[in-house]
Amino acid sequence: MAIVKYPRATEPLWHEWDRKANKSGLRHTVYAINGDYYTGEWLDNLKHGKGIQVWTRAGAIYSGDWKFGKRDGYGSYSILDPGTKEYKKVYAGWWKNDKKCGHGVTFYSGMERYEGEWSSGLRSGWGRMYYQDGSVYEGQWLEDRPGGQGMLRLSNENRYEGGWKDGKKHGPGKFFYLDKGQLFEGIWAADIPKCGILIDFGRAEAPAPPQYPIPKV
Repeated sequence: MAIVKYPRATEPLWHEWDRKANKSGLRHTVYAINGDYYTGEWLDNLKHGKGIQVWTRAGAIYSGDWKFGKRDGYGSYSILDPGTKEYKKVYAGWWKNDKKCGHGVTFYSGMERYEGEWSSGLRSGWGRMYYQDGSVYEGQWLEDRPGGQGMLRLSNENRYEGGWKDGKKHGPGKFFYLDKGQLFEGIWAADIPKCGILIDFGRAEAPAPPQYPIPKV
């Protein structure tokens, strides 16, 4: 009985190329067409695990955790300083779905920095902001601005404690004029005191008290 041999079906070459291109596990540096490159772990052809992404044109680098192609977990983001030609850290903290989320520290221009909670890339929750002029805000944030209860301490140690809305003093609050030895307690609206009472507070220790004390009512 004659044996008939049928030709073996050949697989298209692109199938093999596609399998080789599908990245999983730890890989060496993979370059994109635009010059960006990534070194780290992959899963199903997506950045997943630990890795470092460099954006050459933007002059930025991210080093940390990835989840299905997005920054997710703990990582740091840095930008290239055109003067020193070295990378300067901008943010270090937690990420979720490619945005800052959870606790983290952001470094702004000069000496300004924020330490606290984030949500969807915005300062939200509890946090402390150090400003260029030496003042410090510590308290609640909402959508990238002070919102809720918080304290603003000025560079001369005067401070405000109370409510905030849209980044401005709003609601019941106290302003301690420690340089004058006075305390204003009242209601604020959009940074403006609407009503309240002004009394002496620590007048004896104040460096520049008014000539006469406030008379008692």
